[in-house]
Amino acid sequence: MCNDCEAKPAWPDRRGFLGVSALTVAAMGLALPRVALADDCAPFLAPAQQAATPDLAIRSLMAGNERFVAGRPLFCDQMGNLAATAEGQTPFACVLACIDSRVAPEIVFDQQIGDIFVGRVAGNVPTPELLGSFEYATKVAGAKAILVLGHTHCGAVKGAIDRAQVGDNLTLLLDEIEPAVMAVRLEGERSSKNHHFVEEVAEMNVRRATAALVERSPVIRALVAAGQVTVAGAVMDIETGVVRFL
Repeated sequence: MCNDCEAKPAWPDRRGFLGVSALTVAAMGLALPRVALADDCAPFLAPAQQAATPDLAIRSLMAGNERFVAGRPLFCDQMGNLAATAEGQTPFACVLACIDSRVAPEIVFDQQIGDIFVGRVAGNVPTPELLGSFEYATKVAGAKAILVLGHTHCGAVKGAIDRAQVGDNLTLLLDEIEPAVMAVRLEGERSSKNHHFVEEVAEMNVRRATAALVERSPVIRALVAAGQVTVAGAVMDIETGVVRFL
């Protein structure tokens, strides 16, 4: 349910046409609604997933981030969506994100219950467990895109740069980011005190993770080769909320 639905601009159905960006809406002479229309809040069910394409899945995430940054998120009946998807889920995309409390994909992409699969681990590293999870999400459950979401001021990236030693498990996890640190050729101080270096490594880590998802998973690689799934990367600016797609 949505309030204030009497004002209904000619807003495209989010479930029938994913990925309408704020720029597209502006070009149509429409204003982004603060309160969602009924169609915008409809649960993402199988027919919508079947109609979606990998490109439209990514565009829908982009449009959601534009709403988030503009302070105009959808206001939907989440309990209603939960009930509507209780017997099965058909999300349109997956997001591999860091555990950072400021980078919640459902919020920064303004998505609702039933819209996206989310896997989170410090440093957004594609661990075997997450690879298996995304194989299920795409091959079995039908998601059309995987997005690796890094972010600025990432503590895991800083730890990898400084070669932090904090217990066996965390040290092993930070070792996964080490190749990204080594791959960045940048003059100046190569420590977490160098903000520019940290952000260059964060972006490199995202690029390496997107490549690893395809390289390490024959299932995902086959889906990408067939054009059924796309794998992309992005970095969120913690200070502005803007997600920059790579």
